[in-house]
Amino acid sequence: MRRRRFLGALAALGAAPGFASEHTVEAMRFSSLAPGAALPEWLRPYAFANRPRLTEYSLVEDDRRTVLRARADAATAGLIRRLRVDAGRYPIVGWRWKVTNLLAKSDLATKEGDDYPVRLYVGFDVDPATLPAAERFKLDLARLFWGEDLPLAALCYVWDARAPAGTFAPNAYTDRVRMVVVESGAARLGRWVAYERDVAVDYRRAFGPSRPPVPAVNAVIVSTDTDNTGERAEAFYGDVEFRSRRSS
Repeated sequence: MRRRRFLGALAALGAAPGFASEHTVEAMRFSSLAPGAALPEWLRPYAFANRPRLTEYSLVEDDRRTVLRARADAATAGLIRRLRVDAGRYPIVGWRWKVTNLLAKSDLATKEGDDYPVRLYVGFDVDPATLPAAERFKLDLARLFWGEDLPLAALCYVWDARAPAGTFAPNAYTDRVRMVVVESGAARLGRWVAYERDVAVDYRRAFGPSRPPVPAVNAVIVSTDTDNTGERAEAFYGDVEFRSRRSS
């Protein structure tokens, strides 16, 4: 996926708080919506000016509840929820998804293969002043190409066709986004699969143990994209929430 606007969305200012309780923060709650309804205002679509084919998203009923369906045919687009979550208090992100098919040409290591049937991005509100001088220099160079809103840190959880679960790798376009493979291969295609990840642990593994306390989460994005590989994909997303370790 060509990422300038996409990556910029992660670092957008003015993030709203999520729907919070004592032990959870709801990031995306599709199950509270009606099948066939319009997408809610808190879930903002975005697209790319140079990409005429867009992923289609709709609310449908599956597994006796409302979920988000994504269909892409050589297409790309995503949905973003801007929010603010204390990653120290609510470090566990939980979600579920269902994938109909994998992408034969998907490749974690190349720009041409940077497509996935499902992605869940978690963006972090990083202060540039906390970065070492060498990283700030690299960031300045990257922004000459990507734009001023390049995110300082984001985790991207994916279902990959070949890379084993547990793989961490820089995104093919920028190392400010780290790919995390949570599912690999076709064994669980066509069924709902639930996940829990500790974003504080993953953040430190992805960006280094010497970092200061993990910054707040400022965005969650779901994305199904096939624009680079030219393939087709269908997937379904369930609710996404952040939880305290106590409630997990």
